[in-house]
Amino acid sequence: MDYKNAGVDIEAGYKSVELMKEHVKKTMRPEVLTNLGGFSGAFSMEKFKDMEKPTLVSGTDGVGTKLKLAFLMDKHDTVGIDCVAMCVNDIACAGGEPLFFLDYIACGKNTPEKIADIVKGVAEGCLQSGAALIGGETAEMPGFYPEDEYDLAGFAVGVVDEKDLITGSNLQEGDVLIGMASSGVHSNGFSLVRKVFEMTKDSLDTYYDELGTTLGEALLAPTKIYVKALRSIKEAGVTVKACSHITGGGFYENIPRMLKDGTVAVIEKDSYPVPPIFRLMAKKGNIEEQMMYNTYNMGIGMIVAVSPDQVDTAMRAIKEAGETPYVVGHIEAGEKGVTLC
Repeated sequence: MDYKNAGVDIEAGYKSVELMKEHVKKTMRPEVLTNLGGFSGAFSMEKFKDMEKPTLVSGTDGVGTKLKLAFLMDKHDTVGIDCVAMCVNDIACAGGEPLFFLDYIACGKNTPEKIADIVKGVAEGCLQSGAALIGGETAEMPGFYPEDEYDLAGFAVGVVDEKDLITGSNLQEGDVLIGMASSGVHSNGFSLVRKVFEMTKDSLDTYYDELGTTLGEALLAPTKIYVKALRSIKEAGVTVKACSHITGGGFYENIPRMLKDGTVAVIEKDSYPVPPIFRLMAKKGNIEEQMMYNTYNMGIGMIVAVSPDQVDTAMRAIKEAGETPYVVGHIEAGEKGVTLC
């Protein structure tokens, strides 16, 4: 009896590391002091010395049951982008610059090519956000996960000068809310998605005219990463007073998190186009509108609050970063919360 007979293939683990190295290498930053394969990742703090009060910000998250679609479609090179996005968008939401990322893959069987595909997506997410992929773990756990399934989670660390933290403390009546378009469902609410649509290969391969693609491709579209857009806003001299990453819980849960007491966010639902995937889901699942906005991003993945005199500059900066902005509402005085109209 040996470890391989018990279901853990050490040689496959070695091969996975070799296959992923080319992807990881692309994400390196000058501050990275270690190579892939060590016991830990080292990152120099030299860059922070000019900050008045350098402050670390962190985020951790996974991809959730969206992975079930990746299994059915046998497509594993985009879920890594989702994993990075869920972490770095939260960091950017606080005004932070993502510095480095670590991933954790737990699987029933280590298939090196599949693991490399997953990490390829993670590396792409890191490239999009400017974070270095400095380490991770692939855990082969036979008997715990089915052979053809895995879980994926990640952890990111960023930095911001304390004076530049986005806290919502200077938010005031009259401030304008700018939303940035999402790529679709992103990585939240897939437990409901899987109840609405039949989860079979044939169903996911079905082409829908209103989507302009297959159902599976629409649902598996990777989460948008908004790090560059938020950086562009800052570099344009705009002060982001408050910021909300629209994830699980949709508008009703996430927008109030950006507000200070005594302020209410008023969102105009017709101020931007709701992507067809949400309309299709609501229709097929007979889901009430309030529940849709309480579960999904409904086409807006990030919202920032700025002063009225900085709206045009912010909109221009977002477009220059390659994202699509919409003025979606404003701030009023009132009981802390969100109103959709």
